[in-house]
Amino acid sequence: MSEQSSDPQDNQLQKKGLLGRLKAGLSKTHNNLVGRLDRLVFGKKQIDADLIEELEEILITSDMGMKTVQRLMLNVQERVSRKTLKDAIELKTAIKDEIYKILVTDEKPLKLDSKPFLIMVAGINGVGKTTTIGKLASQLRAQGKSVVLAAADTFRAAAIEQLDIWAQRSGADIIKQSFGSDPSAVIFDAIASAKRRGIDVIIADTAGRLHTKVNLMEELKKMFRIARRELPEEMIETLLVLDATTGQNAVSQVKIFNKAVGVTGLVVTKLDGTAKGGVIVGIADEFKIPVRYIGIGEQIDDLRAFNAKDFVDALF
Repeated sequence: MSEQSSDPQDNQLQKKGLLGRLKAGLSKTHNNLVGRLDRLVFGKKQIDADLIEELEEILITSDMGMKTVQRLMLNVQERVSRKTLKDAIELKTAIKDEIYKILVTDEKPLKLDSKPFLIMVAGINGVGKTTTIGKLASQLRAQGKSVVLAAADTFRAAAIEQLDIWAQRSGADIIKQSFGSDPSAVIFDAIASAKRRGIDVIIADTAGRLHTKVNLMEELKKMFRIARRELPEEMIETLLVLDATTGQNAVSQVKIFNKAVGVTGLVVTKLDGTAKGGVIVGIADEFKIPVRYIGIGEQIDDLRAFNAKDFVDALF
């Protein structure tokens, strides 16, 4: 999200560097999926029943989920029966194409057209919520936008402190109350302050809660009711942060948070630390919720707007 140079050669080098980092970030998932695909098709010319069976096993164990694997296999077998796939190498290309088709439908960059635009950030503990908020705030500040962070995770004193550090680091303002305060009051204050001061973006941190805790989910719903009372729906983004290392567990999180508060965008973090990055394909296929950002490392630039072509090219 950093500013681009006007020199085409510089831009090309920058793009190459970013793609290189994306490729490195996806290396474990690449080895788990594409590395095994390569070994499967190596030296094989014809597509037979054994090859198809092994292909299905590779896809199932890459954390895409059964529904998505069945869809991929159906499309591939249809092309095999129509003889549009001639050999095993073309089979690998077909898988790449099918994965791209799934992901490109969910490639919708976040548009911050009106102000104050509110980004409500939800997710369970440990997924990288606060770090994601900090990186996003830093990127938006680098673009010249004014940002207010709302410390609505009032259940942990450490969460408020952590957000305060990110506010100082990024040059964003922060609205906070004391530990144990009403989180909905923090949301209300942040929106009122942003309206009064003409702030571009509010990013609200919410308490990391297990999606199975009913009372905590009710508290989250209350925060969203306050937000929607103060701002029109189109000025609110509900970002759910998911940890890629949890694989298929992320699917149940999307289901429950989406039912509770209506998720409008996803952030998939820690892709660099897992071979389970295939889960992003399954989630995109099943829920049709835009993947806004992916996290592939510790650097601020390693939180990046999701681009389906770049992702699939780096993966393959």
